[in-house]
Amino acid sequence: MRLLDFATYFTSDNDLASRVGAELDDDELRRAYAYPGALTRPWVRVNFVSSVDGAVSADGVSAGLGTPSDKRVFGALRALADVVVVGAGTVRAEDYGGVHLADDERERRIAAGQSPVPRIVVVTASASLDPQSRLFTDTEIPPTVVTASSSSPEARRRLEAAGARVVVVDGDVTPAAVTAELERAGERRVLLEGGPGLFGTFLDDDAVDEICSTVSPIAVAGSAGRIAHSEHASMRAMNRAHVLADDDGTLLTRWVRARDAATGQNEVP
Repeated sequence: MRLLDFATYFTSDNDLASRVGAELDDDELRRAYAYPGALTRPWVRVNFVSSVDGAVSADGVSAGLGTPSDKRVFGALRALADVVVVGAGTVRAEDYGGVHLADDERERRIAAGQSPVPRIVVVTASASLDPQSRLFTDTEIPPTVVTASSSSPEARRRLEAAGARVVVVDGDVTPAAVTAELERAGERRVLLEGGPGLFGTFLDDDAVDEICSTVSPIAVAGSAGRIAHSEHASMRAMNRAHVLADDDGTLLTRWVRARDAATGQNEVP
C-alpha cells in the first residue's frame, strides 16, 4: 500500500509527508490514521467501502467489496479506536461479533491506556437484536445497546440477560444521545462502521469529524444504496487528509471536517 498524498495541515507533527510514494509498514499505517491528540470530546470517525460505481454492498453485504488493503486498514482502525459504533441493521446483515485483535495490538493498546479491545455499541430504536447472535456469544467485552424508551421492555430484558449493557434514552436515539454515552465512558476515539442510515443521521446532525472511504476496484450495478442516506441532503465541507493506493487498484482516502482540519482538533469555533 503506497502513500500518494499526505496533508501536513492536519497532522503537522507527523513526518509521513516524506514517505509520499513509498510503501507503508504497519507502524506507518497506524501513524497515518492516528486520532488527533488531546481530544476534548468524542471524535467520530466513519469508515466505509464502496465500489467504483458507488455501491455500498454487493448482494447485501459490504464484505463482497473488501480487498486485502481495505481489510488491513479496517483492522488498523479498529485497533486504534476506543469504541466501535454500529447500527442494528448492519449487525444483523453482517453477523457482527465482538472485536478480536492480535496480541501485539492488545499490548500496544494497554500500554496506551486503552482497553485490550474496543467495545461494540449498537444503536437501535427497537432493541430488536438476537441475544443468541455472535454479538453476544463471540465477544470479549459485552456490547452496549443504546435504544429508545419506546422499545419493548421485554426485548431490553433479554439483551441484558445475554450480558449487554442497555442504555435507554428518551425520544429518538440521536447522535447526541449516542455520543453522551461515549463521553460518560470516557471514550473519545470513535469508529462508526455503519450502516448508511446511521451515517446519514450523524451527517445530518453535523456529528461526523472524519470519513475514511475505500473505493474498491470493481463495479457491481444492482440496487445497492450509497454509503450514507437521509431524508434531506446535508452538505458538509471536508478536507483531504491522505490518499493511499494498492497495486490491485484499491484507493483509500481519509477526509476531515473542514473546521477541524486547520488545527487537527475537534473544537467547534
